[in-house]
Amino acid sequence: MLDVCIPGTGGTVPKLERFLACCYMRYNGAGLLIDCGEGTQLAVKKAGFSLGKITTILLTHFHADHCSGLPGLLLSMGNEGHTDTLLICGPKGVDEVVRSLMHICQELPFRVETRVLGDFDSFERDGFSVTSFEVRHSCPCLGYDIRINRAGRFDTEKAKRNGVPVALWSRLQKGEEIDGYTKDMVLGESRRGIHVTYSTDTRPSDMISTMATEADLLICEGMFESEKLDRAKESSHMTVTEAAHLAEESGCRELWLTHFSPALPDPSVCIGEAKAIFPNTEAGVDGMTKVIRFDE
Repeated sequence: MLDVCIPGTGGTVPKLERFLACCYMRYNGAGLLIDCGEGTQLAVKKAGFSLGKITTILLTHFHADHCSGLPGLLLSMGNEGHTDTLLICGPKGVDEVVRSLMHICQELPFRVETRVLGDFDSFERDGFSVTSFEVRHSCPCLGYDIRINRAGRFDTEKAKRNGVPVALWSRLQKGEEIDGYTKDMVLGESRRGIHVTYSTDTRPSDMISTMATEADLLICEGMFESEKLDRAKESSHMTVTEAAHLAEESGCRELWLTHFSPALPDPSVCIGEAKAIFPNTEAGVDGMTKVIRFDE
């Protein structure tokens, strides 16, 4: 199962009642964080998750409300006993941005590595399969497609047909490769895994709905009410109804709206606009959490 939380749901500046937009995912004890604006370490703690378990941070872009909280977060991680290497990924420039921010938090008990990602770059870490994709903002910006892949069931008859010694069955099922024997020799067809797509700070893009095709959850910005479409276009953001159309096109199971404008004190007042297009839409609130389980 995968724990998904949006500790913060605000855009531009933090407010007393709303932290800046970010997303925390936990799988098999490892934490993955998307974006880190000012106060993110407090938002994650308030939501009940561990900073010390974060192993990967994905930055969508380098506007302050998405990355300026890194120094405080890294120091807090060290205070919680984090010692493993931390990987921070983002668009071109992530190396320089992270290095600059770390000037004020140099004494860390763990190494920090950076990785530049572009359109359709993928990697796997701690059970998370991550694919980045470019979106349409006022600066280079990435969305992220996160999957937890699931192997097929153990197939006794297949193992026997392939002449796999019984003593190796358990180890092969766990993914080991032994003396030329592989997991494919003992497992059936892959089963549906878990799929979450995250995209903020963008105008609508076919790529968002494509990446979120049949996803368990699409987390997407709904910064403005539909009547503020002109403002959304000017600032390279999205309205709640535009996000709902993307969800409808993707065939995803659920939509969470996030990254709300500071001028929108109660996003729930315009949730009806989105639900009219995609009924399974929720207006995100700080700390909203969902446990996504594998389909049986």
